[in-house]
Amino acid sequence: MPATFTLGAIPGATPGKWIDIWNERMPRTSLELVPLAVADQRRALLDGEVDAALVRLPLDKDGLHVIPLYDELPVVVCAKDSHLTAAEDELDAADLVGEVLIVPQDDVLAIQLPGSVAPRFAPPADTGEAIATVAAGVGIVVVPMSVARLHHRKDVEYRALSGGPLSTVALAWTAERTTPAVEAFVGIVRGRTANSSRG
Repeated sequence: MPATFTLGAIPGATPGKWIDIWNERMPRTSLELVPLAVADQRRALLDGEVDAALVRLPLDKDGLHVIPLYDELPVVVCAKDSHLTAAEDELDAADLVGEVLIVPQDDVLAIQLPGSVAPRFAPPADTGEAIATVAAGVGIVVVPMSVARLHHRKDVEYRALSGGPLSTVALAWTAERTTPAVEAFVGIVRGRTANSSRG
């Protein structure tokens, strides 16, 4: 086994429990977590920058092995004093008619909200900047729930978007670099016990 196994992770991914199991089972191989932008996830895998990665679909699977892990619900992020926070648990598209929909350059949902309004300013560079704009009382942002949690601020709230697009998080690695370390991590993610055989 190599001295280090590098795992890429897109914003919002939570590999903590798998890392804990890795550290317990593979004490001689340290796991290095490498943050990845969604736009860079495929390149990082193909360039060998990471051994495997938690990625957000869709992803061009050519040359890669991809295992979908879970789907994330989309949420609407709005200012804490927005009228949208009157909804106890979720909103639907009809609730968002007339709202200014801010779509950051690192958007992963490609959501279309009929009746929403495009902002009169350039798209923010990233989700953090978009949420800061929302906190100032301008517009809404729709992101996967884990991304909203990642960028949590005291001056914003979020509500689930009923019927919105799900975002799938998957484990991916380069097919030609399916090493024993990669296979060990795949086994952990799939819930295999330390002494169960692969298959």
